[in-house]
Amino acid sequence: MIHSVSLNDTQELVATAARAAKAASGSLAHADEAAITAALRGIADRLQAEREPVLAANERDVEELPPGTSPAFADRLRLSPERLEAMAAQIIALAETPDDDGNGTERTLDNGVRVRERRRPVGVIGANYEARPNVTVDVASQLLKSRNAGVLRTGGAALRSATELIDRVVKPAYADANLDPDAIELVRTPDREAARALVSLPDLIPLVILRGSGETTAALARHAASHGVRTLAHADGGGVLYVDHAADADLALQLIGDSLDRLGVCNRLNLLLIAEERWEELLPRVTARLDELNITPSLPPHDHALGYEWALDDERSATVTIAPAQSPERAAAIANDETSGLAATIVTADEEAAARFLAAYAGTGAFWNASTRLLDGFRLLGAPETGINVDHVPGPRGPVTYRDLYLRQYVVTPG
Repeated sequence: MIHSVSLNDTQELVATAARAAKAASGSLAHADEAAITAALRGIADRLQAEREPVLAANERDVEELPPGTSPAFADRLRLSPERLEAMAAQIIALAETPDDDGNGTERTLDNGVRVRERRRPVGVIGANYEARPNVTVDVASQLLKSRNAGVLRTGGAALRSATELIDRVVKPAYADANLDPDAIELVRTPDREAARALVSLPDLIPLVILRGSGETTAALARHAASHGVRTLAHADGGGVLYVDHAADADLALQLIGDSLDRLGVCNRLNLLLIAEERWEELLPRVTARLDELNITPSLPPHDHALGYEWALDDERSATVTIAPAQSPERAAAIANDETSGLAATIVTADEEAAARFLAAYAGTGAFWNASTRLLDGFRLLGAPETGINVDHVPGPRGPVTYRDLYLRQYVVTPG
């Protein structure tokens, strides 16, 4: 049931969900691999068995979008039989991934004492994310695989879809595997204050995954910090593609198309750099290719920041910024200084130029003759992601999967 409630009621709604998840967290923390695998397989099976009510709920969500909603936003919200099948396939792949050895390595100190590092679940992890129903299942599966309970809060436009996914797919799969279904909770209100409440409960939810627009996510991260809650933020993206002087033009055009198959995702092509010496030759072919894709090129002189992320601009998401670059090092510097540092690729047949670019680029994903769309948890790491972290500090960086949702513990025993 979806609630519309007052501020105090919203805070209590989130707190109630958090208490339920914490009380049930032991069910996951002590679950064996067979139970976790059974629950994941149950989610995949139910995505197919329950697809009619899930798709019907999603259709209502899409139908109720206000007039003028951008195609990119609607695309992120929309489910289809094909997308449900792809989601199920990812969950099956995750279920078939053997558990990592949680006991880690052991060494003996000079005094004979043994030290072993092992992983323990966080307990309860929160997640606040955009109106994308698939993320509900992605995050729930990652929390399940890492044996963490969770409290999920999605954008109001996807709440009906998320509710059906949690109630018809995820919770029953937990129960069928003899896991407490209260270990996964959904905040059932579209009230945006629920996001602030989610990052205000350090004793119940010490870690929250944040996804969404840069400004909103940054504000939530600051609010979380003021309450002693740690966050894993996924706010900024924007792929960069540099067409080098030694690039194969046909390959560059192919990668441009590959990088723009979806416009509302963070790892799509956002900034296209062309070597100055190839600018006049390639620009007409590049703009013609973009025209075929119904993409508007933003050409110099630009009236916006060079790294402006078009995926976050629903009204102009079908845009790519184009600019010249003097060298691989200069292209890497532009990607470093003007963008979030999510991912950048060089298109070139010159191995030495590729090496210079890859050495100079400091971002999360560095590519040679490949699309930045490959910076994805499932494609790179074989597991759905909770988001892509681009922080320039120690910690999980890049696609964040279940392998990153653990705490380290050092166990010291006599020799």
